[in-house]
Amino acid sequence: MALSETQKIELLAQLVAIKSVNGDEEKVAQFLQRYLADYGIKAQLVPVAKGRSCLVAKIGHGHPCLAVSGHLDIVLAEPAEWHSDPFTLTAKKDRLYGRGASDMKAGVAALVSALIALKQANEPKHGSLKLLLTVAEEVGQEGSRVLLEQGYLTDVDALLIAEPTNLELAYAHKGSMDIKVTSRGKSAHSSMPEEGYNALEPLIDFLYQTKQAFEKINQADELLGLASFNATVIKAGKQVNSLPAFAEAKINVRTTPLVDNQKVREILHLWKTKLNHTDAQLDLAIYLDQHPVKLASDSTLLKLACDLGKQYFHQEIKVIGLAPVTDASNLTQGKPTDFPLIIFGPGNKSVHQANEYVDKSQYLTFCELYPQLFTTYLAKN
Repeated sequence: MALSETQKIELLAQLVAIKSVNGDEEKVAQFLQRYLADYGIKAQLVPVAKGRSCLVAKIGHGHPCLAVSGHLDIVLAEPAEWHSDPFTLTAKKDRLYGRGASDMKAGVAALVSALIALKQANEPKHGSLKLLLTVAEEVGQEGSRVLLEQGYLTDVDALLIAEPTNLELAYAHKGSMDIKVTSRGKSAHSSMPEEGYNALEPLIDFLYQTKQAFEKINQADELLGLASFNATVIKAGKQVNSLPAFAEAKINVRTTPLVDNQKVREILHLWKTKLNHTDAQLDLAIYLDQHPVKLASDSTLLKLACDLGKQYFHQEIKVIGLAPVTDASNLTQGKPTDFPLIIFGPGNKSVHQANEYVDKSQYLTFCELYPQLFTTYLAKN
């Protein structure tokens, strides 16, 4: 039998109770491996690093293969900022409060509940359903990258990511680049600047020139809007009367298919080279390089999810593009432009905030919607 309503709430409560902050996801993966085994579903742990493993499970056979994905990691919670224990699922009216309740343990729990419901009903009878639960989505996305590199996406024909979408649905999102720029100079007393070289000055020049070059090529994608380029951290110097011998800045860029990661890299390397032909000593490190995603806008999976969403939630499901990056950036690499992708899951805009919550009714409705969506899609394809 499928999980009861009480069991679905208890599953979410157990997930929230596990403090799977980015970097420490092993316990929640092990818990879900045992939980699925109790319902006859064999799940495999895929090691990523010490204390970090993704989880993969599959039911059914052959093609089409629909992958459904969520992430196991959460962001930090400061208990003093919460009106209840962030790691105890707390019900108030129709809201279930807890760290990760929205981002995205409700999505993970709904996927697990759906998998169990289908397994108990001897479904799917046509095709297969693959569960991919990742680590490190919040920072670095190493988990989805490992799954990609180890071939877990090779047989996948369509993908659903259960990120919280506030009862909207996406098939596209922006990319993200995190860049560190360092500048080296020579320290000297500020009264004798000719004896040194101020490392901060070429760094400031670099930030200005790259921002100007970026704005010249920036143009709005019809779904995702404009790309963005922001210097967010800068460090230099230790005292006001000394020239800094070292300076560092960090930049975050949100890319689109029209202003993609390659165009940004070209701008960065162009101005690094230009300034280093003077007396500058600039170095670049791109330590996050997640590409924008924009796939099929009219797939059967998308249309079916919109139709079922309207039926289950009694409202139109708006199709949007997301600004935040998801694991789709890795999980769809190498797939054709007509590859079916949807991002559609329980949750709202309280993610990463104190008193994060998910609406109880919405979570339970997704637990019912997903099995029908999965079996109907597989049967039609």
